[in-house]
Amino acid sequence: MADRYLTFTATGPGRFLTRRLGLPRPTRLRRWTPENPYLTGDLLLLSPTTASPCAPDLRTLLSTSLNVTSTSARPTAVVVDATAVTDTRSLTEVYAALHPVVRDVADNGRILIVGSPPDPADHHQAAAQQALEGFLRSLAKEVGRGRTANLVRVSGPMATAESTLRFLLSPKSAYVTGQVVETGPAETVAAPADRDRPLAGRTALVTGAARGIGAAVAEVLTRDGARVTLLDVPSAQPDLTRLADRLDGGTALPLDITAHDAGERIAAALPDGLDILVHNAGITRDRKLANMARDRWTSVLDVNLTSVLTVTDTLLKTGTIRRGGCVVATASIAGIAGNAGQTNYAASKAGVIGLVRSLGPRALVEHGVAVNAVAPGFIETKMTAAVPLLIREAGRRMNSLAQGGLPVDVAETASWLAQGGLNAQTIRVCAQSLLGA
Repeated sequence: MADRYLTFTATGPGRFLTRRLGLPRPTRLRRWTPENPYLTGDLLLLSPTTASPCAPDLRTLLSTSLNVTSTSARPTAVVVDATAVTDTRSLTEVYAALHPVVRDVADNGRILIVGSPPDPADHHQAAAQQALEGFLRSLAKEVGRGRTANLVRVSGPMATAESTLRFLLSPKSAYVTGQVVETGPAETVAAPADRDRPLAGRTALVTGAARGIGAAVAEVLTRDGARVTLLDVPSAQPDLTRLADRLDGGTALPLDITAHDAGERIAAALPDGLDILVHNAGITRDRKLANMARDRWTSVLDVNLTSVLTVTDTLLKTGTIRRGGCVVATASIAGIAGNAGQTNYAASKAGVIGLVRSLGPRALVEHGVAVNAVAPGFIETKMTAAVPLLIREAGRRMNSLAQGGLPVDVAETASWLAQGGLNAQTIRVCAQSLLGA
């Protein structure tokens, strides 16, 4: 559904009225397109700790389409190497590094702080590194004009952060802001031969793929080089088949993911194995708890959580998900903050987050498989188009970018997680929604 307010605020009268009335003034986001796949311009690389200049391996990883420099009047991106911040003095140097340049970052620009995990054996370092999280989350709410700000904590070799740095410094991360991401420890992640097709040679399965977010995920994975099998309920087979036929190497698999033998049937359909499993299938059956019939509770839990648990268990146990592969599950902001009338849905999505936290470390050790989740906020779909106007507008505006996201924003994040380097993380794709912030 078109966001007429976003369109109006880009006009002369719209700019005048929103400025006079103090209304949100969203900037149209720059997303990935074939014509403009990269951010271009200057990347300002800063080191706030004078005793520890920027790590050379970080400078190498940042050598992308952006021109890495130590001075720029109008940078497209700013990266602060805060890995050596260990006390309040060096924390103050982060402020001093960003203070004079933050206003100059271009519209739709990126601010990225690279830090280290808090050290449980050093409470001074832990306090300083944790302080960066509060600093970053607040900064992301201030910068406006389509800019994003994120914090990457590097655990292990800097090379494990490559795909994360490239994603967060690209148009693909337009709706991801205010996030704290920890890279590694993980199995060695080799740099792709073709950075424009980082998933080349890999096989993926996307559930709930006939339409909406699932279809967008299938399209982006295919764009990035994966061969995708699309799964949805048999009643959605016409849409599923049309999409599979349109995608290079796409295959349709009509199947009810809640079937007792769904995992075994998926394994049989993919005898050569699987590298990427994206759990996207989900339903809502909204009612307040006092009015919720039992079948509304069980149906949502069956699709959104139980199937994720049982299918993942089966595909790991049978070795269908190959070593070096990944599972990407779909959680939700509702699972973090809750929603009135959605005790069933919020429970299922919070359960997905619990699954990721618990299974991620064990699956990596036992199977060499990473497990992560995306947690969408207000995404423009047919479902949100049916939401009453005032609630829909609140969902769109109550975030740091003052607009709703698109299915492709979730898809881009899923593809990034599929490239490796992260484990046991839930990444919010919500423009730092005030719900659950």
